Amino acid sequence: MNLQKRALLLSFFSVGYNILEALVSLLAGYLAGSIALVGFGLDSLVESLSGGVMIWRFRQRPGLPPAAEERLERRAVNIVGYTFLVLGAYVLYESLKKLLFRDIPAPSLLGLIVALASLIVMPGLYFLKYRTGQALHSRSLMADSKQTLACAWLSLALLVGLGLNYFWGFWQADPLIGLVVVGFLLKEGWGELKEGKICTCATCGLPPASDGDH
Repeated sequence: MNLQKRALLLSFFSVGYNILEALVSLLAGYLAGSIALVGFGLDSLVESLSGGVMIWRFRQRPGLPPAAEERLERRAVNIVGYTFLVLGAYVLYESLKKLLFRDIPAPSLLGLIVALASLIVMPGLYFLKYRTGQALHSRSLMADSKQTLACAWLSLALLVGLGLNYFWGFWQADPLIGLVVVGFLLKEGWGELKEGKICTCATCGLPPASDGDH
């Protein structure tokens, strides 16, 4: 399969999976009153937006001047970055409120299933993205793969927190994992705003030009 096409398919799968994961996590979080699950779902939702920007870059709309393309990308990435920060503030508020007012979440079997599924899918997706990014010399896809790996670690943290509540009734683990989610949201948001763009190559998905090409 063409490497560019593989990169697109991986990005489409990543966005589709994140949207599905977000919907199920938000539903499970609402039913159980779990801020950790709600935060995880919100993170997945914004990750899908970020992935959508990268799909747009890989598809390379013909005829669009590079300067205009970069302006559009920067605007889209800034929106994603600020969304991460706003949602991080919301999850922080809800997590602290649940801890202070002892708002005890119910155990969630559906949440455990979501976290376990993500822990199975994300490492494999990370490996495929990273190897494809290496073959394409695409720093954007390799950077996105590391974001996917971070999601795998977040899934592990969520699984531990939900498991402690489900099997041993340690409800405080849920808002504490919510605070871990806050760290991920703020880190991702700050990273997006600091970089200002997803792709560091002149043409996304293609090897950067060598010195002899200038």
